[in-house]
Amino acid sequence: HVQLVESGGGSVQEGGSLTLSCTASGITYTRYCMGWFRQAPGKEREGVAALASDGNTYYADSVKGRFTISEDNAKRTLYLQMNSLKPDDTAMYYCAAHSWDCYSGSLQNQHNFHNWGPGTQVTVS
Repeated sequence: HVQLVESGGGSVQEGGSLTLSCTASGITYTRYCMGWFRQAPGKEREGVAALASDGNTYYADSVKGRFTISEDNAKRTLYLQMNSLKPDDTAMYYCAAHSWDCYSGSLQNQHNFHNWGPGTQVTVS
């Protein structure tokens, strides 16, 4: 049974930084794609960043150069380092995973992700 749990959200001033963590358990995939998604009030959920088991990373245009996705396999943890935060980054952030490698369209195909965490709130003011 796969379980994903996010942490690290909070409130920060514009221009500040936060690092989100997603601790994974029960994942036995040989190949995988793990991603960060976010949903702001009144908006659809959107892909933010994804990391494949082959090391490839993918970012939404809105966060390129500001956010960095990474993982610590030993700790089974996925991270999202967020710098230069803007009020538009305010959202509930979700960690998700599926059992094959990411591809360029992964962030636009949320339905491929069959494991989701409960989310962590990020507020930028």
